[in-house]
Amino acid sequence: MTRSSTRARLDEALARIDDPKGEGARACLTVYRDAACAAAEAADARAKAGVTLGALDGAIVSIKDLFDVAGEVTRAGSKVLAEEGKPAASDAPVVRRLRQAGAVIVAKTNMTEFAFSGIGANPHFGTPGNPADRARIPGGSSSGGAVAAADGMCEISIGSDTGGSTRVPAALCGIVGYKPSRLRISRDGVYPLSQSMDSIGPMARNVADCRRADAAMAGEARAPLAAPSLTDLRVSVAQGIPVDNLDATVGKSYAQALARLTKAGARLRDKPLPLIEAMVEVNKRGGVQPAEAFTVNRDLLDRRGSDIDPNVRARLERARTIGAADYIWMANERDKLIRMMDEWLSDTDVLVMPTCPIVAPTLAEIAAPEDFARRNAMTLRNTSVWNFFDCCAISLPLPRNGLPVGLMLVARNGHDRKLFAIATAVEQVFA
Repeated sequence: MTRSSTRARLDEALARIDDPKGEGARACLTVYRDAACAAAEAADARAKAGVTLGALDGAIVSIKDLFDVAGEVTRAGSKVLAEEGKPAASDAPVVRRLRQAGAVIVAKTNMTEFAFSGIGANPHFGTPGNPADRARIPGGSSSGGAVAAADGMCEISIGSDTGGSTRVPAALCGIVGYKPSRLRISRDGVYPLSQSMDSIGPMARNVADCRRADAAMAGEARAPLAAPSLTDLRVSVAQGIPVDNLDATVGKSYAQALARLTKAGARLRDKPLPLIEAMVEVNKRGGVQPAEAFTVNRDLLDRRGSDIDPNVRARLERARTIGAADYIWMANERDKLIRMMDEWLSDTDVLVMPTCPIVAPTLAEIAAPEDFARRNAMTLRNTSVWNFFDCCAISLPLPRNGLPVGLMLVARNGHDRKLFAIATAVEQVFA
């Protein structure tokens, strides 16, 4: 067995999960030790025989705690669901496709309860510490997955993204996080937050690993993607809200990133985004996403509200008074704005902005409810826009000036393959 074998890489991942000085106990809620070892040995046997199931064959993968796995209760980071939930009858289609593609599923990873926060804290199962500074938040809601990928507990982690839940933790932990066009990947067998905005995406230490996971989950043959020349791209730089009030670290890293892109041949042009202001006006009636999240979890709130994370509960309860007429109006207005944004971006190959306007705050800085709410809103500010407008987006780690900072690339709905190719080219600039 060589050190590059699947089994050897799995053993290294398991050792990191088991390390008592690491974050394994908080990042990985279920470890599939025996099944993963069997899958790794099968992958090595295929490799020895010259047989492959595809580009994901032998990859060490973790999955978020909201994906159904046959015979297991789907907890979605919740104590209540862990106690009351019924075992899933079958794997979620996403999990099934990962297995069919040869992925070695090593663990189920921790998350914000019900996936309803960009902070990544979980009072029931513990909050995994940020790899850059364990006293800081990991970002959420796919917190455990981002920490697991960054810390080498897996090579690829599969999360969900409803307002930024793959891109935010990726940005704050210094890795790559992808949000696909919403309908690209099946959400069946996934505990929902918002049926209008949920999407399923990967996190990894590079674009290529995210790309191969995305292709497997989408049931797409993984054709080679040639990175385009930056000089041939129409690169737009977001103006307005996405670049307002950046903290010092983000502001410095972002300015340096734009300078490096220019030096690499990219022709940048400023792009105002007035439709974001229109989105803000629509959301003043409470928001489509919160209304849908409340509907999903209303019974649990009514019966066992005291057993739900207080910060999550407060966000859900704020949506209790949203009426049917306001919800329908917001949904209809959103549909109009999605079409308008698609047209607005028709002269752009890729839109660039910071993933998060702030670096990861410390756990102490989000201890008070009002501080939690304020910093949660800031972490999600830029990412949630693109769930509302149903675009595809990716967060790339920038060269470090201290704590991790992410650069977000956005493309029109359905342009996922194109965005991966562009991200590959941009990644090379910062390598």
